[in-house]
Amino acid sequence: MCGSANDCVVAMSEFIAGSEDAFVQMMNDKAKELGMNDTTFKNCHGLDEDGHVTSSYDISLMSKELLNNHPQITNYTTIWMDSLRDGKSQLTNTNKLIRTYKGATGLKTGSTGLALYNLSASATRDGLSLIAVIMKAPSTKVRFAEAEKLLDYGFNNFIYKEFAKKDDIANTISVNKGADSTVDIVFSDNAGILIKKGEDKNIEQSISIDENISAPIQEGQKLGSATYSMNGEILASVDLVASNSVDKINLFTMTKSVIYKWIDLLR
Repeated sequence: MCGSANDCVVAMSEFIAGSEDAFVQMMNDKAKELGMNDTTFKNCHGLDEDGHVTSSYDISLMSKELLNNHPQITNYTTIWMDSLRDGKSQLTNTNKLIRTYKGATGLKTGSTGLALYNLSASATRDGLSLIAVIMKAPSTKVRFAEAEKLLDYGFNNFIYKEFAKKDDIANTISVNKGADSTVDIVFSDNAGILIKKGEDKNIEQSISIDENISAPIQEGQKLGSATYSMNGEILASVDLVASNSVDKINLFTMTKSVIYKWIDLLR
């Protein structure tokens, strides 16, 4: 990740899949799954080969998947300098933005004789994470400068408006015929949207919760939704779910509840 070690990639592919060819097939299957329709992998390292192609849009999809689902990757993509073999080998990150651009988190450079100089640059500021992809730049200096322009445009014109975090309580509601009389309804995921600066005040939140909720209820069961809209257009929607399971009341749980209430009265 720091020094574009193609030999390491080949070793990894053989370890994971048994052979590079088998691993490349896995890469192409994953690309199709992610909607990378302009991409065909012919090898695992990216060096020039007939038919080995991609696009800036597909690189952004791949980068987004990596950052969202494997955030620990930035532990490595943000290393500026390191050493191996008791200091005998030195590593310097090929992505110079790590050192010069505020909030840079990665992600990866690439260059070949045909593809020229390429970069998927990621950065995070004030909760907003952006990806800028540069392809076929004539020089390494140009690729970094163009990536900075794209990232600057994003940070200068957009914000990430957060409304709630995953597992935040949206409401506490009554449960009919439940061993517990109430259940907390929580957000199933982070609730937020990317929006132009200055427009966040126009966003409306609408919370809809199912009526007459009865036990049994399973933890994670959808009981409503939170919707965010602006000028009548829905921008985002997040499910609201039960924070815990609630069993249906029966003779045992009813007796248990009566005993506990009786004990409380005697205290």
